[in-house]
Amino acid sequence: MQRRYRLTVRYDGSEFHGWQKQEPPEGEPLRTAQGVLESAVARAVRQPIVLTGASRTDSGVHALGQVAAFNAETTIPVDRLHHAINRYLPEDMAVVEAREVDREFDPITMALRKAYQYTIHNTSVRPVFERNHVYHCWHSLDAGAMHEAAQHLIGEHDFASFANTHHGRSSTVRTVFSCDVRRDGERIVTEICGSGFLYHMVRIIAGTLVEVGRGAMTPDVLPAILAVRNREHAGPTLDASGLRLMWIRYPAD
Repeated sequence: MQRRYRLTVRYDGSEFHGWQKQEPPEGEPLRTAQGVLESAVARAVRQPIVLTGASRTDSGVHALGQVAAFNAETTIPVDRLHHAINRYLPEDMAVVEAREVDREFDPITMALRKAYQYTIHNTSVRPVFERNHVYHCWHSLDAGAMHEAAQHLIGEHDFASFANTHHGRSSTVRTVFSCDVRRDGERIVTEICGSGFLYHMVRIIAGTLVEVGRGAMTPDVLPAILAVRNREHAGPTLDASGLRLMWIRYPAD
């Protein structure tokens, strides 16, 4: 009998064309996180499977706590399943946990909260060895002003100003539960938790906070940016390299 399994996955997004499987018009399929994981799971359980992921991370975005689910009939004990899958995964991806869940479990619609982290390397010298994992900003940034601005994002708002114009969603209303900015030595880290996020939303928020940090905007301008619901009024979309999907929470967690 088939059972449903939930995986918690981490990956370095540097060499992936995002999460979602993509079939180019010609040539070989693009290397995606979903495609690589789906292939590894199928080899481990020795049958074709369909893998559904909770969050469609973009090319270059990393994940510490992506969630995916699939159905399969296997004799592999659930506490050994992640080891079996990891045997077939490349070095830039790993399953950290597998658990059996109800057949109705949907990693997309049942997610209650998601958390992302955006990391900025804030010095005049580029981060040579960590360039794929941080965004480099040579401007001196005021982390305190950035944190003050971020507090205006907490709550339920229409985040149309902070979404890519091709977001493809029927509603741009989302709830942000927390948004904190702190300096950690040469780095500035933004941590944001919400009910869900629009296309490029976290990267645009980070870009807007950088504008505040370098003095091009004041913290109290954030409510006006939210109110106008126009992408042109927010800051730039920062590079994918600085973004990490940290975790996703569900009712049973």
